[in-house]
Amino acid sequence: MQTQLSARFLATEQGKNANDILRKCVHCGFCNATCPTYQLLGDELDGPRGRIYLVKNLLETGRNHELTKIHLDRCLTCKSCETTCPSGVEYSQLAEIGRELVATHIKSKSLIEKVVLYITPRHKLFRILVQLGRIFRYFAPVAMKRFLRNKPRSKTKWRKTEGRVVLLQGCVQRAMTPDVVSHLSEILRQRGVQVRINESERCCGGLHFHQGERQESNEMMRAYMKSVDWEHADALISSASGCGAVLKDYGRILDDEAGKSFAAKVGDVSQYLESFEFSKATEYERVALHSPCSLQHGLHLDGTVKSILSKTGYELVPANDEYLCCGSAGTYSIFQNELAERLLVEKINRLMEPEPDVIATANVGCQLHLASGSKIPVVHWVSLLA
Repeated sequence: MQTQLSARFLATEQGKNANDILRKCVHCGFCNATCPTYQLLGDELDGPRGRIYLVKNLLETGRNHELTKIHLDRCLTCKSCETTCPSGVEYSQLAEIGRELVATHIKSKSLIEKVVLYITPRHKLFRILVQLGRIFRYFAPVAMKRFLRNKPRSKTKWRKTEGRVVLLQGCVQRAMTPDVVSHLSEILRQRGVQVRINESERCCGGLHFHQGERQESNEMMRAYMKSVDWEHADALISSASGCGAVLKDYGRILDDEAGKSFAAKVGDVSQYLESFEFSKATEYERVALHSPCSLQHGLHLDGTVKSILSKTGYELVPANDEYLCCGSAGTYSIFQNELAERLLVEKINRLMEPEPDVIATANVGCQLHLASGSKIPVVHWVSLLA
């Protein structure tokens, strides 16, 4: 793709990066074939190729911020297009640049955006408000009702130790499904691994980062690193793949040695557990595994979870179009409620077609989103080992 970016912009690191990404694109359109929103809407501007042109135009002319925002907001940032692209176009990084420029130009946010970005990182407040919201959920905005159907789970007790393996909790997971970390702690303790959590753990900054709030998200990321005492840890284990994908990207995002060293210690729970053996711990036999986009397109660990569950004795049933997003995508299911609902229905239909006993996934957002539309249990896959 030919570009005509200004010399001033090209002299910046961001400009050079944007130019390199744009020039990789050969307009082939393979990305549209695996883009969930293009498949739903059939609009070129709601596929990766069209959004690339929108960001290119924005960078070259400094115009059309409102139009670019509309179509970037509809993007799930699932990275399915990156897995498909034969030219290696880092679409998500270009979208980051576009969102940052849009956020700089359009500073106002809707009330629901402000509320969600304020509450979600504050896990104690978040849990209390969800519990209250469930009582009055019939009066809640449509975008929030699906989320309020899910009752926060009780945190089971686990033994606190001073191990050098840190279990990361995540904001939403800590508030809504804390049993996942409790199960993981017990699994590892039984195998002689000394683990610890940090009650001071803060928000990783992922939500703000994906909203284009680059300065605020960078500050949150550095504060997060301090809160988990990473320098005194041998490993940092994430059991929420959405958080894990962001944490593994700290080195690139923060672009400093601390971020790179931190990211090197972060691993998904599947990577840590693959060396152990397990026996089936539930009555379920047939498992429909929904691999979150963050796991299969972000961390590229889809096969690791499948291998662990298969070796444990579960029958993994096949599902069509496994690469397609369920519509959760962080705050997407709230900010883009109608599209998220359509994606949810399609994903549930695909998962239910082979008649599984349970749906398993690897990210709290997907777990809550799928549970809101499923007639069978939806669990974190680690719970199948506990």
